[in-house]
Amino acid sequence: MSLSDHAVPITGAEGHYRALERLYASAPINRKFASSLHIPREGVSRLTFTVTREDYHAAGAAHGTIYFKMLDDAAFYAANTLATDRFLLTTSFNLHFTKPVRAGTVTAEGRWVSGRRRVFVAEARLVDEEGEEIGRGTGTFMRSRIALSSLPGYAAAAG
Repeated sequence: MSLSDHAVPITGAEGHYRALERLYASAPINRKFASSLHIPREGVSRLTFTVTREDYHAAGAAHGTIYFKMLDDAAFYAANTLATDRFLLTTSFNLHFTKPVRAGTVTAEGRWVSGRRRVFVAEARLVDEEGEEIGRGTGTFMRSRIALSSLPGYAAAAG
């Protein structure tokens, strides 16, 4: 037997963060994007996205839907680190475009701002490969009736 055969399952906060990462990866929409989510600690998420020409609008830069997707996801997952029982829903999102982005790796950094019971506020910023901010947004998220444990992507065993 290898050492990994005796691995202890990750539980508590770390288990919740890894389950949220699996939930992100399991969403059908995310199969359309070269992206990955990492949650290093409570209230923080980091999403890396590869923007390609297929994401461009007619003027040759990433379409605003790409900005929204990255910012909303990063803010959502930062907020959902604090809700260990329910899936959150975006109820509003304000978005500010700073700079157009073309092909390359973009990082969306999400950060929880306030709220712990029913409504959560989180923000996110987009940074290009040169480290320049290209957009930012703030979202409001509300607890849904959907139990995280009922979602196959969340409940799936790590492995």
